[in-house]
Amino acid sequence: MEPEEPEETAGAAWGRLGEEPLGGRGLLELAVASGVVAWATWAALLMPGFRRVPLRLQVPYQPSGPRQVANALALLRGRAGKTVDLGSGDGRLVIEAYKQGLRPAVGYELNPWLLCLSNYRAWKAGYHGKVSFLKKDLWKVNLSDCHNVIVFLAPSVKPPLATKLLAELPDEARVVAGRFPFSSWTPTSTLGQGLEQVWAYDMKEVRRAAQSEAQSNGS
Repeated sequence: MEPEEPEETAGAAWGRLGEEPLGGRGLLELAVASGVVAWATWAALLMPGFRRVPLRLQVPYQPSGPRQVANALALLRGRAGKTVDLGSGDGRLVIEAYKQGLRPAVGYELNPWLLCLSNYRAWKAGYHGKVSFLKKDLWKVNLSDCHNVIVFLAPSVKPPLATKLLAELPDEARVVAGRFPFSSWTPTSTLGQGLEQVWAYDMKEVRRAAQSEAQSNGS
């Protein structure tokens, strides 16, 4: 029997991939390949914006799901004033905030690739020039003029971020946290369950609770 041509051998192998179990070695090779692809994506697209941020304050990009976005915006319904998303990723929360009438709507993001994606999404939605995505470090932005703050960040950054928000936000501001709550704050309201749960915090109430606790500890 004559040997198969290289192209036929490769094609036969791909054909058998869905029919036969991969086995231990095959699974290992697949895992390694997947890991290389994931690392390459991270290095090319997501790492650039993190290089200037201290390790403990870095937050990997994870897009918000439709229900998470809907729940977050539901807790801001009927409000007014400047709305910002800290670490705005692909921009979907900012765009939805603008659709809901929260204006100006601004996203702060360091990663240039995600900023490009955000601006593309805004253009596709017909909001080019109406929403803003700024390449700024959220730790260095002054938030004193913000009345609605959206925070979909990791638990590790919540304690220092809570300190920043307390120091800068006006009493009328509301903070909406997704995925993880501020453990030291008591939410005004919450919506959803599991990964889709979001929490709303009114700064006036947060400050009042902080002052009461400080007085109790001082007495």
